Amino acid sequence: MDNVRRYRALASLCRQQAAYRPLQSWELLGQAEHFEYLAEVELKAHFDACNAPHEEDGVEATAWERPAAA
Repeated sequence: MDNVRRYRALASLCRQQAAYRPLQSWELLGQAEHFEYLAEVELKAHFDACNAPHEEDGVEATAWERPAAA
């Protein structure tokens, strides 16, 4: 999550610089958009990792679903 904060801070700095440098504004706004994209990718990876099934859960589920010997 630290990377997300860094990417968003860099995007904000790029947008601020674009306001003060009109000749470079399109390049800086493009960089800001790229940093926002990287933040979204990082967030998606984090939440995918958090929501992924754990191996421990799978082992317990398979042991539970096995039929008992009669």
